[in-house]
Amino acid sequence: MEARMGNPAMVVPGALKALQAVGATVEQAGVPKQLLELVNLRASQINGCSVCVDMHARALKKGGESDERLWSVAGWRDAPYFTDAERAALALAEAATRLSDRPEPVSDEVYEEAAKHYDEQQLAALILGIATVNLWNRLNASTKQVAGAWG
Repeated sequence: MEARMGNPAMVVPGALKALQAVGATVEQAGVPKQLLELVNLRASQINGCSVCVDMHARALKKGGESDERLWSVAGWRDAPYFTDAERAALALAEAATRLSDRPEPVSDEVYEEAAKHYDEQQLAALILGIATVNLWNRLNASTKQVAGAWG
């Protein structure tokens, strides 16, 4: 496999630094790093971004995540390995990633469940994190970036 071009975030001057700054800000907003990685993994699975699926699964494993949880992220609704707070974040990630799949992309029910578990800053960080991983997924998929080639 070969990428169509370099990753646009690395081709456009200043883009990578700006995206990394958003990521760093999200990580400092009080949401556990492992949860952000779970959300990133789930959005990347939905979008079929092999680069991000690989990267976030590796980061989760390095962070001590169990194999059972890693294997079950795509089927989190039916797996007993996730807390209610994690389920709320994963539901939010799915809804915010699949915007065109339903008339009300992020339903009040999904949003309110997430708001039960996270304060406003954490919820904002989750939403920014979801948006950011979706951006990375789209950059990678559009240019056919190759999983594992980054490191």
